[in-house]
Amino acid sequence: MSQRDTLVHLFAGGCGGTVGAILTCPLEVVKTRLQSSSMTLYISEVHLNTMAGASVNRVVSPGPLHSIYFAAYSNCKEKLNGVFDPDSTQVHMISAAMVKGFTTITATNLIWLIKTRLQLDARNRGEKRMGAFECVRKVYQTDGLRGFYRGMSASYAGISETVIHFVIYESIKQKLLEYKIASTMENEEESVKEASDFVGMMLAAATSKTCATTIAYPHEVIRTRLREEGTKYRSFFQTLSLVVQEEGYGSLYRGLTTHLVRQIPNTVIMMATYELVVYLLNG
Repeated sequence: MSQRDTLVHLFAGGCGGTVGAILTCPLEVVKTRLQSSSMTLYISEVHLNTMAGASVNRVVSPGPLHSIYFAAYSNCKEKLNGVFDPDSTQVHMISAAMVKGFTTITATNLIWLIKTRLQLDARNRGEKRMGAFECVRKVYQTDGLRGFYRGMSASYAGISETVIHFVIYESIKQKLLEYKIASTMENEEESVKEASDFVGMMLAAATSKTCATTIAYPHEVIRTRLREEGTKYRSFFQTLSLVVQEEGYGSLYRGLTTHLVRQIPNTVIMMATYELVVYLLNG
């Protein structure tokens, strides 16, 4: 992959991640609060049992970091195509796992930790809200450097979601491409990108993300619990066991509906924007 191609994927990923994060940010806050241990969930509504009157911090997910992810994923996929069958399931699984493990977990865990703490920060009206630097200082004072890596084990477990998502997405995308090529050959027409192609990619993104999120969702709840301030949760399996013992298996899926309502449009917007920008820049 040339330097220009890398820059194209960086820019396209940044556009996709930023647009998706901005449009779906409010639902991200709601989801995090639902996952928190300080929430009491009822069928028709959600009551705050320790956060009455709390105002919601507006925290935008670090969307531009998706540019790093997409560029790294494309580079990794191209290199692995020379080792395995090009664009095979193995290539997609290994690329997604390797890149996800480095970019959105190891390198960005502190960012996500701060975001979660700010979203769960409960202050009465008129009180000064906690800022990012204050959050970092409190984490360090309480847990030292180890505190900056809270929830990382759950994030690593969440690699499975990314792997499932990209395997299904790439598979559907390949099937759509094969159908398009067969159709144009029958009609003896030149294959060009049309609006319907991007609609197909959006549906592929929605389908793949729904499957992946539903299967791997419990790691989201565990990760949020591990990142809470003053939490009794210490490790991945200890948290998993404690949550099930105290709240039942259903608690592992708290906030799933809200997460899907946010995540599916976010993924569709992100992937469609990414594919469109790459197409436009590559002519």
